[in-house]
Amino acid sequence: MSTRGRSAQGLWMSSGLRTLARVITVTALLAAYVALHLAITAVETRQDHDRFHDGAARATAFTALVNRYASGDPTARAEVGAARAWFEENAPPGRARATVAAATDLVGHRQGAAARERAGALAADVERDRATLDQDLRTQTQAMLWLAAVALALAGPSLRLRRRRRAATAEAVRTVGRFAERHPPWRRPLFLIASGLGYTLFVGGMFLVAKARRTDMDVPPVAVQLEMLPGGLVAIGVGFLILRYTRPRSTRNAVAALRADGRRPVLYLRSFADDRTAAQIDDGQELNIHSREEQLAAALRAFGPMIAVGRPGEPLPLLGAARFYLPLDDWKPTILRLMDLAQLIVLRVGVGEGLRWEIEQVIATQPARKLLLLTPGRVREAIDSLDGRLPVPLPLEGVATDTSWISAAVTFGPDWTPQVRAVRPVPDPEAPRGGLLRRVRTGLETIGEPSPARRTVRAMKAALAAVGVRGRMVVMRSDSNMLVTLGKGAVAIAVLVLLFRLLELAGR
Repeated sequence: MSTRGRSAQGLWMSSGLRTLARVITVTALLAAYVALHLAITAVETRQDHDRFHDGAARATAFTALVNRYASGDPTARAEVGAARAWFEENAPPGRARATVAAATDLVGHRQGAAARERAGALAADVERDRATLDQDLRTQTQAMLWLAAVALALAGPSLRLRRRRRAATAEAVRTVGRFAERHPPWRRPLFLIASGLGYTLFVGGMFLVAKARRTDMDVPPVAVQLEMLPGGLVAIGVGFLILRYTRPRSTRNAVAALRADGRRPVLYLRSFADDRTAAQIDDGQELNIHSREEQLAAALRAFGPMIAVGRPGEPLPLLGAARFYLPLDDWKPTILRLMDLAQLIVLRVGVGEGLRWEIEQVIATQPARKLLLLTPGRVREAIDSLDGRLPVPLPLEGVATDTSWISAAVTFGPDWTPQVRAVRPVPDPEAPRGGLLRRVRTGLETIGEPSPARRTVRAMKAALAAVGVRGRMVVMRSDSNMLVTLGKGAVAIAVLVLLFRLLELAGR
């Protein structure tokens, strides 16, 4: 088998193992989650059953009171009301409670004979309700045990597959782990929950603004529009502020990203001077809040987790590639080792002696098809930076300039023959300026127009395919950040619901 074939097969097996592990893990977690809810419900049913254990005696006493009233004893009327209170508090929703309520109402309307007739069925209704509670308890217990058994049965394979997946990244984790930032274990879950709230407000606000601006026949009344537009703008603004604060604090570091994914990393090399442009947010497919680098990292997750060296001294990591931080005086050995461990090296051409050294080392030590070059918008900068450093000069003269970010994606064949795929120019490279309302209007008007990041991802996909490197749904992944984060928010809400039920059960 050729080197390309073995590499593709290894990548496919790694991706397949990761998918299998995730399916098993998600199934086990869902089974355990539902089993916990059923266990809580079964405990509540048991408590209802215990509170209703003397329902038969209470039914006999209630029927006797109604008979006394129907026989002409007016003092029994008040006692009937007191007896009803016990059923309201202790009887489950069902026949007995309904019969007691109906009989009590008839006594209140001085219809003694009708009340006696209705109360006559109370004993049978109590037995039916007790039988229903017994059946519900058996059903809930059985379902809980089955789901718990499924969760336990899948827990073993899930843990084994998790360890097997992590074995592929063990050395990368050890290499990066010495430099990754460490935070308290509660920090990321807390900020993920807050991010979920921010995303809910942001997406809800976008929906309201879009609905208020509709001009078709299904347009809401003017009064409703006047409420929806300001409400939507406020929701977008509040959601954006929440996300701006919480998202950098909830992102994974490089070690966590490697452990969570289980595949060899995608190493992202660039000049720190380019971080500002990569952190820019463009409007494109929708009103966007994800940076160019985030969309790039999402697309490259088709191949592995994207990691990068963080800029020294930055207070918070930029969103996109998972960061780790190297010492300024001893960073080259770590980068060389990560080049060997990475399954793909993405290098954004730029200025700086460090980046030039990285280009030379990739060419000298790594297979050609492992490198993906991203050339800057000003093509002359790429030509000057790469002058004499590549075995074959890049044919970039015909590439159109896109001053907003990337002009071309370049891969290489086994003999370092370049495969250049130009990034289609953006009609208006300038980001929208002005306030929030201007950004909202611009984002809504550019729906359907691919952003610079999406255009870059398309060029990357074509360049990688030209040398036989293919990933699943590369372009679609670039737009998946919001869905992923909303999913995390949904998980956080589900955990909170479970905790609320546990607290509610403890307070019964």
